[in-house]
Order: sequence, then structure tokens, then C-alpha cells
Amino acid sequence: MLNFVFLGPPGSGKGTQSAKLIEDFGFIHLSTGDIFRAELKSGSPLGLEAKGYLDSGQLVPDEVVVRMIEQKLDANAHNAGYIFDGFPRTQVQAEALDALLESKGMPLNQVLLLEVPDAILRERLTERAKTSGRSDDANPEIIEKRIRVYQQETLPLTDYYSKQEKLSRVPGVGHIDEIYARIRIALSI
Repeated sequence: MLNFVFLGPPGSGKGTQSAKLIEDFGFIHLSTGDIFRAELKSGSPLGLEAKGYLDSGQLVPDEVVVRMIEQKLDANAHNAGYIFDGFPRTQVQAEALDALLESKGMPLNQVLLLEVPDAILRERLTERAKTSGRSDDANPEIIEKRIRVYQQETLPLTDYYSKQEKLSRVPGVGHIDEIYARIRIALSI
């Protein structure tokens, strides 16, 4: 079983590359955004709890997010591994994920950081807005805020994971297949 975190700013290609890894290796993609949407849509107790926070304009607390992830781990116990995308975003979340995985006897093997210059991120997000219908990809102010939040809150995780000797930096620029080849080399698969 191979468990790894995909780090990278919005528009770095995490979703595109995750889809290729899932198709080729059968990993389970755990995207917090997808998990939130599914839990909210299903009206599950955790979804309703998260909805309460979101409806009041608050962030969903880490412990609720971790419980959602734990449910997904338990529901998909027999697979090739997990791709964590969008979580963790902070060191507190990284520590919570480490503790959760350790309690399940399934350590985090690696962290991949897709590195993409900001100018290219802006281009990709603007292009994605044309096909995805995501309003957050179409607004330049929101794009700048998302990149800034990533740099301030998530990018510092590189130090945390470097100390654990789990971080691999992968250039996220070029053709999709070239980037995918770099990812496979970094993961040794």
C-alpha cells in the first residue's frame, strides 16, 4: 500500500495527475473538497455538522475533516493506497493525518510537491474556468487570494515533511505525460 500527499497550489495539476494514477494503479483519491460535497449531498451526520459551520461562514474544524477522512479510510480498507489532495493544508492538519494513519497501521509514505510558477498557475486557472464552470477560477482577485493562502498556509508544510524525509519536489510544468513520468519516478512506481 502506498499512501501519499499531493501538495501544490491551485492549478498545479494535482487533480489531473491523480486521475492518471487512479486509472493506472487503483489508488483512492481523497480530496477534501470532494468529500465535503459528498457528505453535504448525502445529508450524513458529518455532512450536516460541516454544513452548520459553512452556513455560518466558518471553516470546518480539523477534527470534523479528520473524521470524514477516517470514514473514507475505513470504507476503502483494501486498495492500492491513498492520494491525499487538499489535506493537509496546515501543520496541525499534517500532525492529525500522521496520527490517524499511524492508528490505522498505514503510514504516510511520501509527499509530492508539484512546483509551478505563479504566472503559469494564473494562466491554467483562467483556462480551467472556461471549461469547468468554477467561478473561483474565473475571478483574478480570488485566484490571487487562493495562491497567497496556499503560500502562507500550505507551502510551509514542505519544512515539516522535509524533516521526515518524505518530501519529493516535482516540476509541474510541461506536457501532462512528462509531468506524470516525473511523478512516477518520484513515487518509484
